[in-house]
Amino acid sequence: MTSTAHVDRSALGLGRGRTFRLYRPIRQSGTVAWRLLVQTKRNPEQFVEVGIQPLMFVFLFAFVLAGQLAGSRAAYLQYALPGLIVQSAVLVSARTAIGVNSDVTNGLFDRLRSLPISQVAPLLGRMLSDFVMLLWSVGILLGVGTLLGFRVRTSWVQLLPVLALLLVFMLAFSWAGVYLGLVASSPESVQALAFGLMLPLTFVSGAYIRVSTMPGWLQAVVKVNPVSTLADAIRGLLVSGPVGRPVGETLLACAVIAIVFVPLALRAYRRER
Repeated sequence: MTSTAHVDRSALGLGRGRTFRLYRPIRQSGTVAWRLLVQTKRNPEQFVEVGIQPLMFVFLFAFVLAGQLAGSRAAYLQYALPGLIVQSAVLVSARTAIGVNSDVTNGLFDRLRSLPISQVAPLLGRMLSDFVMLLWSVGILLGVGTLLGFRVRTSWVQLLPVLALLLVFMLAFSWAGVYLGLVASSPESVQALAFGLMLPLTFVSGAYIRVSTMPGWLQAVVKVNPVSTLADAIRGLLVSGPVGRPVGETLLACAVIAIVFVPLALRAYRRER
């Protein structure tokens, strides 16, 4: 009887230990994210930067391109606004690359490594703080887009799975950004590389233009672009159209990106130690 009780207590203790070991890096990543966000609060120009960029694109597409591409501002925003949301996620991932490189250059990672925290907490904290900035950008896009004629045709509740998809998408692309930020020599070079790679990814996609209007050879490339599949998924969730297939293709693409770049980023991170 005593032995059984002892085993039960040991098992419970082991369970608590595993839970604690899992909880610690999550809590520590949240602490790092909060620290970065507090820094952003003290430098409000970063909020302006993240907010102004999507605002400029909304006005560009609504007042310059809408008449040519769709005949009316409201009709084009129904198609293009989900693409603008995806573009914000891609650009925030580029921001992650620049932030990681700055953290390495300024010695922030060295200071964090001297603390008794999880090795990946600085990286995950950076990603989480950038996701908060993405939420800020999405809020601006939806608010201004609604004022200009965009309408959610399904339900605003569908915004929850949209945000979940954006989180998965951004985390996958952020690992690519982390790798780029760790191997680049300076913030300037990582900025040139990140935007040089990620802007074509958004424009060679179905984010703003219907894929059926493109040349056949280009359609094959665009259809496998995760920016296209995520934009289609968001359109299906918020406006109309298929949901299951684009969501599945987006998750598959995110899994492939993570499988490739998580080991590369962690290996580059260890070399910085």
